[in-house]
Amino acid sequence: MSTPIRVGVIGLGIIGSRVAKNLRKKGFDVYVWNRTPKPEPNFVSSPAELAKACQIIQIFVSNDAAVLETLAAVRTALTPDHLVLIHSTISLETVLKAKEAVASTGAHLIDAPFTGSKGAAENGQIVYYLAGDKADLERAEPVLAASRKALVYFRRFGDASLVKIATNMVTAAIVQALAEALTVTERAGIDPQELVAAIENNACRSGVSDFKLKTLIARDFDPNFSLMNMLKDSYLGLDLAKRLGVQLPLAETINQVLAEADSKGWAQQDFAVASNLVRDQ
Repeated sequence: MSTPIRVGVIGLGIIGSRVAKNLRKKGFDVYVWNRTPKPEPNFVSSPAELAKACQIIQIFVSNDAAVLETLAAVRTALTPDHLVLIHSTISLETVLKAKEAVASTGAHLIDAPFTGSKGAAENGQIVYYLAGDKADLERAEPVLAASRKALVYFRRFGDASLVKIATNMVTAAIVQALAEALTVTERAGIDPQELVAAIENNACRSGVSDFKLKTLIARDFDPNFSLMNMLKDSYLGLDLAKRLGVQLPLAETINQVLAEADSKGWAQQDFAVASNLVRDQ
């Protein structure tokens, strides 16, 4: 009987905790670490200890600074046998810094952001965007299979992270449009379920509308994707646009809406909570 592959998961938030759970279900030997201790099996004392136990490491921390901090903590224990996957949505600059930091140890790195929120992670339906060396991607595939619905590959390292930022810009725009459409129709006396039926049979229907419109109507803002994280990604998108010399008027407006919602103290709620700024006028 073969020895189970050891996989380390750093970051036990909404997604990382569920990925670790699915890895265990699939028979992997899983070690975990989180800045705040969690009552998880094989919870280790530090990222470096995790790297000593596991040669494949999945990182699910919240932002650029956390990624660089994590790599600084883990790199002393990295060897050429290690494969690191960064699943955070971060800037191209940070992705390239991460690659340089990991490469200096001889270890290998995959640019691996994902799409899919709490339910997708729970049910092993995450979609991973991937860029890296072919051999590294092949080595990672059995590990990703424990939590993935699909794998989308990109030719250049860093492009996976760039596209993830772009897709989050689209998601934020759709939810804002849904909030405004819901507000207008509610004020006009239309039953929200009639709007749901109309959108379900309209070309504007999307996976986002199917998921978020019902939560907007119910004002259920239990976090699937937090306002704090969507605001962070919004800033990443605007920074990217500035670097490329393009104007994004819609993204700029939505960034202002998200920032105002954040100022209300709603950072830990689902980003759809920003709809309250429109509906409570």
